[in-house]
Amino acid sequence: MTTIGLIRHGSTAWNKEGRIQGHTDNPLDEEGLQQAAAIAERLSGEQWDYIYSSDLLRAVQTAEVIAKRLGIPIAGQVPGVREMNGGLIEGTTEDERVQRWGSGWKSMDMGLESDESGQQRGSRAIEEIAARHPGKRILLVSHGAILRSSLRKLVPGLDVGELLKNTSITHIVKDNSGWTCALYNCVAHMEAER
Repeated sequence: MTTIGLIRHGSTAWNKEGRIQGHTDNPLDEEGLQQAAAIAERLSGEQWDYIYSSDLLRAVQTAEVIAKRLGIPIAGQVPGVREMNGGLIEGTTEDERVQRWGSGWKSMDMGLESDESGQQRGSRAIEEIAARHPGKRILLVSHGAILRSSLRKLVPGLDVGELLKNTSITHIVKDNSGWTCALYNCVAHMEAER
């Protein structure tokens, strides 16, 4: 069995402002660094063999905090799990989109990456990591939309309707019959912080 712990990065200023980030390379904010420390502390009580991250700064920073606490180096940055491309709406809030393009903006071609593209790209990257480390326990720090798209492909039938929270962890396990999801969107480490 190969286990992958999928972690959404910590919070950024744009998360709080409701701005679409996509490929924009934003850093964690102060709360995001605290969230990364909280998930790192939780994971320190578990056995993990490798850690990877998306190549975007907010994921790399989250992974660095975790890697330091666990005492394992980051094995690599994986462009295949960078966030879905937000096209023309990157950097905008819902109000700004309505002001700029009208309330029907969602029906317009905004250059957004399709869910199908995200499913293919993200699931392929996760499968490649799993194939590289069979039977191991691997952490992968990435982004909400690409992780949910990837999960739709890897674990068909899994309800991914709930948006992934910052520094949530989702466990997927691969055996001879394919992938299953053992834990989804868990933020128990954040509740412990309160």
